[in-house]
Amino acid sequence: MKNIEPKTLKGFRDFLPAEARKRQYVINKLKGVFESFGFEPLETPALEYEEVLLGKYGEEGDKLMYRFTDNGGRKVALRYDQTVPLARVAAQYQNQLPVPFKRYQIQPVWRAENTQKGRFREFLQCDIDTVGLSSPLSDAEVIATVAKSLEQLGFINYKIIINDREIFSNMIKQGVFSDGSMQTILRAMDKLKKVGREAVLDEMIKKGLSSEKATYALQTIEGLQPTQRIQEIFELLSNIGIPEGQYEFSPSLARGLDYYTGLIFEVEVEEYSAGSVAGGGRYDKLIGMFAGKDIPAVGVAFGFDRIMEAMDQLKLFPANLTTTKVLVTVFSKELESESIKATSLLRSNNINCELWLDPEAKLDKQLKYADQKGIPYAVIIGPDEASKGTTTLKDLESKTQETFPLDELASKLTS
Repeated sequence: MKNIEPKTLKGFRDFLPAEARKRQYVINKLKGVFESFGFEPLETPALEYEEVLLGKYGEEGDKLMYRFTDNGGRKVALRYDQTVPLARVAAQYQNQLPVPFKRYQIQPVWRAENTQKGRFREFLQCDIDTVGLSSPLSDAEVIATVAKSLEQLGFINYKIIINDREIFSNMIKQGVFSDGSMQTILRAMDKLKKVGREAVLDEMIKKGLSSEKATYALQTIEGLQPTQRIQEIFELLSNIGIPEGQYEFSPSLARGLDYYTGLIFEVEVEEYSAGSVAGGGRYDKLIGMFAGKDIPAVGVAFGFDRIMEAMDQLKLFPANLTTTKVLVTVFSKELESESIKATSLLRSNNINCELWLDPEAKLDKQLKYADQKGIPYAVIIGPDEASKGTTTLKDLESKTQETFPLDELASKLTS
C-alpha cells in the first residue's frame, strides 16, 4: 500500500492540545461575557443553499465563497460568515423566536482567501447580534459587550472606531455622488488605513472616477461630522460605563460588506498592527431579503485568530492552561487498584486527574510525562503508602512532596 503523506490543506490548520487549550480559554471568556449580557447560543449548518449566501457580501465576497453542486444536484455553499445564516434563521423561525432575539454564535467559516499571515481559508468566528430592535441602546449594548469582552481577555490599549453608513447614503440622496460612484468610493476607503491615501485615490481612479472627483470624495468624507445617531450612541456608552478614550468617531471608516445600513465599527489594538480584531454594525435590510419585511438587526464578529495572535504577542494568556491538575501514577501492577481508588476519590471531588495507563512503566517516565503536559502534581502510592493507607503528593514545579492519609488528598489539593 502506498504511503500517504500526512499534511493539511493550504489555509487549513490542526490545533494540538497546547494551542487548543488557549483557544478554549478565549472561547470560555467570550461566552461568559456574552451570556452576562443576555445573548444565547445558536448553531447553524456548515452548508447553506447557494442562493442564501450569494450576493450578500459584494463582488469580492462572492468570489471568495466556496460553492459547489452536491450529489443531489443542489447548488450549495460553505458558510462565509454567520450574519447571513442568522438572517435566514430569523426569517425562517420568526414566529418562534423572542423579540428581541439576542444570540451568540461561535463556529468556523470558510473563504477561498490567498493565504498570508493572519488569513486562513477555515477560521473561527465569534458573533453576537440583536435582532428585532432599531434603538440606539441596542447599538450601544453590542459595542459595550465588545469592550467588556476585550477587558476580560486582558486588553487595555484598544480603540473602537465608529461611523454611520447613513452619512454615505445622505451624500447619494443629496446628489453629491451616484450610487455606483459611492460603492466604488466605499470599497476603496475601506482599505485606507492599510494602504494609505495615495493607494486609495489610485484605486478610485482605476475604477472610473476622475482624479478631481476621487480627491474631492476623500476630502469630503474625512471632513464629515458624527450623525445624531452616533452622538446618541456615544452618550449611551458613557452611561454604560465605557471610558471615552476607548471609542472614537471616524468618518473614513467604510467596512466593505454591502449589507450595512447604519452604525459600523471596528476594533484596533494599539500594539497589534495586523488589522482590526473585531468589526460589525447595523443591517436593517438584510433579514427582509428572507422574511419579506424589514427586520432591524445589529451585531459584531470577533476576528478570533487575530485575537489569539494579539494575545500571544502581548503575553495575555495565563502561564499554565492545563486542565489536568494531577497525574495519578501506577507504582506496579499489584498496586494498580490503589491508584484507581485514588483517581475515583479525586474525580468525586471535582478535581481533574489523569490515571497512568501502563503499570509496567517506571515512575521516572510517568513523572516526565506529567512534566511534559504541564500537570502540576503527581500522586504516588507505593508499597509503604498502600500498607499504611497514605499517599504521597509530589509538587512537580517545586520538586517537594508530602505524605498524608489518602482521605485527605482532595482537601490538600483544594486548599
